[in-house]
Amino acid sequence: MSKAGDLYGQSLYDLAAEENLSDDILGEMEAVKGIFDDNPDYVTLLSEPSVPKKERLQLVDEALGSSLTAYHLSFIKILIEKGLLREYSGCLKRFRKAYNEDHGIADALVTTAVALSGDQLNQLKEKLEKISGKKVLLKQKTDPDILGGVRVDLEGQLFDGSVKGRLSELRKKVDETVI
Repeated sequence: MSKAGDLYGQSLYDLAAEENLSDDILGEMEAVKGIFDDNPDYVTLLSEPSVPKKERLQLVDEALGSSLTAYHLSFIKILIEKGLLREYSGCLKRFRKAYNEDHGIADALVTTAVALSGDQLNQLKEKLEKISGKKVLLKQKTDPDILGGVRVDLEGQLFDGSVKGRLSELRKKVDETVI
């Protein structure tokens, strides 16, 4: 994450929290990121210095003005004016991180070779909530390369119970013993 993304994302969060709009703006930011991800040419157009700034700001007003809070719309315009619109996803990451810290929420990514059932996900979520003492937002990813088992990244802390991870640990021990 860039320094600009950190700085601007935290600034927007501080303002949103002060104005009691953090829930609204977080939802809006995720929707706007989806729009930007689906329409990279739009981001390019809004970032293009050869297009007059006034026109770029007007395009944002027309496309997003009626669906965003005034603070969020102004935030996007500031990013455009500063040539930092491509930092938007970094701003969202920082905003979400600050939001999660204030609301006792932890992000976790579970990686398995095959998708887990709803019951398995719920059981894992409950265990992770006991470990972290926070409400856990669990995202699931499948990766056949891990062979089997489960690998969980909980706020940067890695719990690797995958077959691939165990084989890697075993290989290290064998290498250390042989040397």
